[in-house]
Amino acid sequence: MHSGKRFGPIEFIMWTRRSLYILFIMSAIPTVLYYFGFTFVSFPWQPIAIMGTAVAFIVGFKNNASYSRLWEARQIYGAIINDSRSFGYILRDSLSEKNSDKVKLMFRRHYAWLTALRFQLRESRNWENMSTSQFKEYAQKYEIPERLSTLDAELENYLSADELQYVLSKKNRATQLMALQSKDLSEAYSQNEINDFQWTQINQQLVKFTDDQGKAERIKNFPYPRNFSSITTYLLHMFIIFVPFGLIREFDKMGEGTVLEDYTLWFNIPFSLLVTWCFHTLDSVGEASVNPFEGSPNDVPITQISRTIEIDMRDMLDETDLPAAIVAKNNIVM
Repeated sequence: MHSGKRFGPIEFIMWTRRSLYILFIMSAIPTVLYYFGFTFVSFPWQPIAIMGTAVAFIVGFKNNASYSRLWEARQIYGAIINDSRSFGYILRDSLSEKNSDKVKLMFRRHYAWLTALRFQLRESRNWENMSTSQFKEYAQKYEIPERLSTLDAELENYLSADELQYVLSKKNRATQLMALQSKDLSEAYSQNEINDFQWTQINQQLVKFTDDQGKAERIKNFPYPRNFSSITTYLLHMFIIFVPFGLIREFDKMGEGTVLEDYTLWFNIPFSLLVTWCFHTLDSVGEASVNPFEGSPNDVPITQISRTIEIDMRDMLDETDLPAAIVAKNNIVM
């Protein structure tokens, strides 16, 4: 998540500079050809304008869908924050008098669940963008904690050796950690450490965590539909190719009868570059937000949120050795 006021113009230009090089060449080629007498390369601008309307519509649709996925992901982790706090004080107040060790065990296991979930959500998928040069380069400005450590090493801080070995032997570690929580809760209920009402309350919190995990996994494992993504790309590329061919005659006419005759033709290059860059960058912005757990600078800051939850819950137990909060690096916080 970018925590500054805005991305700077230099950042945008550097982020899109590879596209700018290509767009410049694509604008220059028809202009040079037209200058040397190949006037047949000029196309009527009207059908290109109609195509631009279609491209604007579908790029806007994609960006709207991308923002919806990003905002839903943030809502999911907002719910995890609230549910974790509720889980913490309900569990503490229900069990601490009879079995404070179990409370601490289940608290640590919850930290482990948050850790396992964020590691699972940061795993790469074929349709994600972090493997492209554009995103790889920008990723050097910040750190993705899940790339700098391993799940095994992180879980060692929270689980016993036996539990760690058991959890790591499973495919979906976060799910199995929640299953262990449910098992301990059932044991506490059978041993009369909690009453019916307390069991129901805590169990409802576990169900909410499972629901939140499933929602996050749905966004992670189901990409923006490939048919919409593909048609957006194809139409955008067609529009970018045709724009300089459609504007070239209009810019050539601008100089007729003036001292700029034969010179206004060259305005086609910067203006075509500007128009195509706007459309291409809008599409890139949508693409940068469509996968909110991939590790991009526009991600939901699940590492920071997980650490905040751990600090809050440790504070509930009056622990003094609290972990440090996750802070932004170059205005990017994960």
